[in-house]
Amino acid sequence: MKRFILFATLIFTMATLSAQTKPTTYCFVEGEKPLYLDHYRAEGEGAHPCVLFAFGGGFSHGNRADERYMPYFDMLLSEGFDVVSVDYRLGMEYALDPEKEVGPLEGAWAMYRSVNYAAEDVLRATKYILNNADKMGVDTSLIVASGSSAGAIAVLQAENYLANRESYAKSLPAKFNFAGVIAFAGAIYSMLGEPDWDSTPCPIMLFHGNADRNVPYRKATILGAGFYGSDYIAEQLHDLGATYYFHSAHYRDHALALSPLTDNHDEILMFLGRCVLGGEKLQYTNEFVAEGIEPCETNFTIQEYLNSNYN
Repeated sequence: MKRFILFATLIFTMATLSAQTKPTTYCFVEGEKPLYLDHYRAEGEGAHPCVLFAFGGGFSHGNRADERYMPYFDMLLSEGFDVVSVDYRLGMEYALDPEKEVGPLEGAWAMYRSVNYAAEDVLRATKYILNNADKMGVDTSLIVASGSSAGAIAVLQAENYLANRESYAKSLPAKFNFAGVIAFAGAIYSMLGEPDWDSTPCPIMLFHGNADRNVPYRKATILGAGFYGSDYIAEQLHDLGATYYFHSAHYRDHALALSPLTDNHDEILMFLGRCVLGGEKLQYTNEFVAEGIEPCETNFTIQEYLNSNYN
């Protein structure tokens, strides 16, 4: 009898988890190349807080339903957050051609265009959620933007556009801002020197390793144009008096784009509970050094970043 009860409990648990990972899909951009989003609904009635998620892949590939993201999604769902995983245009697809050589200047311009595509599509997906909040059951005052790698760049860029009311941000309500941003190995791309912040950004959580060869931890620029990474952004947020939490991992590579999705749930829930839901002001950098990790190179050229992403 006990075995039967245990088996029935296991089946019920598996069914519940399976139900959590079956989303409702909506088309938020129609046309020749439509864009879709998957809405994972947490249990419970009423309007839920929501985490909008953008996948990684160097702006050249990726999948909004990648299995590697599911532990993160399931954790958020179990805490009452809906998850909306979104498509965006991939401006660097051409760079996957093994016969195509991408130099620093060409790569810099193509990357600028690609980051803009992705950030604009994140904001277009946000607009879709705002316009369909009643149907989706989303609390529009509690939309958190999150992303991994290229997706982390996209959501940070989108928040920068909102703070400056630039680009597609102008099509959103004037007073709208994300309730928070959680970026796993992200950066902001600027063509005009360090990023500007015309208004104080929302609370931002950053994860990054200082030996990341794919997304700059500090910055990678040519004449001021290029990527400004998590370390640079955290410094700016500190000077602005903005709320942030920075998990800075010494001698860790681009693994920080994915490992927090399974390994750092407690930190993420702390940020969501205290800074997003609780409105607490926080400025904190967690200087993390893993046991047994060996010192390694932490400074890379722009060409090395391009080579790491696009061979």
